[in-house]
Amino acid sequence: MRPPFQPDRDQLDLVTILAALSDPTRLGIVATLADVGEVSCRIFGDGGNKTALSYHYAKLREAGVTWTRIDGTQRFISLRREDLDAKFPGLLDSIVTNARRVKAAEALS
Repeated sequence: MRPPFQPDRDQLDLVTILAALSDPTRLGIVATLADVGEVSCRIFGDGGNKTALSYHYAKLREAGVTWTRIDGTQRFISLRREDLDAKFPGLLDSIVTNARRVKAAEALS
């Protein structure tokens, strides 16, 4: 099995990152990762079917928002906070703050 594509820091592109974060499911994944750190992809199993989740994970990874680590048959994902903060200071914090507000508002309605 070949490793999944993950762009280098110098390949990160703002338009691609923002496009990846424009989906509510992917935004929710990012907000959760900001709170808990690296997790098994299985943690998001209730967020949709396996094929759809794999698609969302790939979009985030290929945009450079997340990092995927493979350990045996498991995949673990985490935010690329250091890379994103170095290239786009404050972007991730702003996005996560907004995602948390949206999540809180949805919980109240």
